[in-house]
Amino acid sequence: MTLKMLVGALALLVPLGTWAEGNATPAEPGTPPAEPAPRPALAERSALDAEELARRLPQQAVRLQAGDERFVALHLPANDGQPKGLVILLPDTGENADWPSAIGPLRRRLPDAGWHTLSLSLPDADDPLPNRAAAAEAASESAPPATTEADAATENRPDDPPSEAGYLPAETAPPLDEETEPAAEPEPAVPTPSQAERISARIDSALAFARQQNAATIVLLGHGSGAYWAARYLQQQAPADVHHLLLVQVRAPANQEPPLERLLGELRLATGDFYFEDRDATRAAARERLNTSRRLRHPAYSQVALPALPADRASEQEQLYRRIRGWLTRHP
Repeated sequence: MTLKMLVGALALLVPLGTWAEGNATPAEPGTPPAEPAPRPALAERSALDAEELARRLPQQAVRLQAGDERFVALHLPANDGQPKGLVILLPDTGENADWPSAIGPLRRRLPDAGWHTLSLSLPDADDPLPNRAAAAEAASESAPPATTEADAATENRPDDPPSEAGYLPAETAPPLDEETEPAAEPEPAVPTPSQAERISARIDSALAFARQQNAATIVLLGHGSGAYWAARYLQQQAPADVHHLLLVQVRAPANQEPPLERLLGELRLATGDFYFEDRDATRAAARERLNTSRRLRHPAYSQVALPALPADRASEQEQLYRRIRGWLTRHP
């Protein structure tokens, strides 16, 4: 009895499946396939690092507005009842606002010397490679349409024979009373700001934060390429309340103008150039910056060479802090 009931149930399921297949709604002919949903843009690595710092250091993280984007900075108040001012730190390319070399040790130690610190997270460098998806799309638009077998057969077919009356069939023209809607013009693409523009906007935001803190003195301190961006900002914007620039192991990013030596030569504010004597190329570049400052008679450019201690990074960072603290004391 049980076997007969099972066979009967299976017999009922087969017509139901056939009915469902027969009643499935077919796609209308000529309907374009649905476009896939656009993939969300990947977040920058620098933004991911900054968010991780904000999660680990919530009491120090501040979110500042730079143009149309928000970014994370790390702020520490001075451990002094009469603070001397605020130091804005700009990290090197690929570094975050608490990098263990230069940026992190200085932002944590300078409050003991009476300085507020504000360490910025900088955007990723501009992608030097072209957008491959856009290039492929442009190539597909410029390429001639593919010819199918049906099109080829139509093209190779002899001309249509004349009708019984001896006339060739006339081409069908659209009715005159039908109005064709004009194609909608694509909206102009909003240009993406460059890395230089985004960094300049972030320094603007950092300076606004420093002014809200009523900082008596504002100092820009950059490490690596961050030192170049600090010098470039001061040369182009020339804020009236910034009189000190500190460079640590400065280097110019690739394909950036103007060159670093020209920037430093045109800046007439107190500039401290700190570098580690670890390579011949570093010493040669530092010598060129010093010679340029002498030729242009820079009024307040000083250079400090530090011995590199690769086997003792803690001592290396300690001597950097002490020399920068001493420079700030001599340049109130």
